[in-house]
Amino acid sequence: MRKRTVFWVLSGLLLAACDSPPDDSDAETVKQRLIGTWLREYDEQGAHVRRVLVLEADGKFREKSTVAAPGVANKTESQGTGSWLFDGTNLKRHYASLNGKAISAPTLPFVTFQISFPSRSEFVGVDHVHKLEVHYERVLESTEP
Repeated sequence: MRKRTVFWVLSGLLLAACDSPPDDSDAETVKQRLIGTWLREYDEQGAHVRRVLVLEADGKFREKSTVAAPGVANKTESQGTGSWLFDGTNLKRHYASLNGKAISAPTLPFVTFQISFPSRSEFVGVDHVHKLEVHYERVLESTEP
């Protein structure tokens, strides 16, 4: 009886160890999962916004956005570039340029979201400071805003 109990306890410990990867490999796995092209669409103050975010493997990002306002023939477009990282909990982006120009004060060039993955093809980011939740879905590399 004692040998059987020891066997089951050791088996349980081994299974638990196999199910829980080390913290550093988990963060790296999430980082690899974030690499690619993501789309965020939403409506704000009557306008429809499309943002395409590309997170590159080298830690750089680029983002293109369009805003289609009702009654306005042309869409407003903008582009941003910078660097990104995943710290194990948060996706952090530091903007270096907006519309081809280096960013200067008073523009805040940092964006931080605590992220989760409701599915393999989407992530949700929460900005706890500004009380904002964003939803991105994975799209083809050729997707335009």
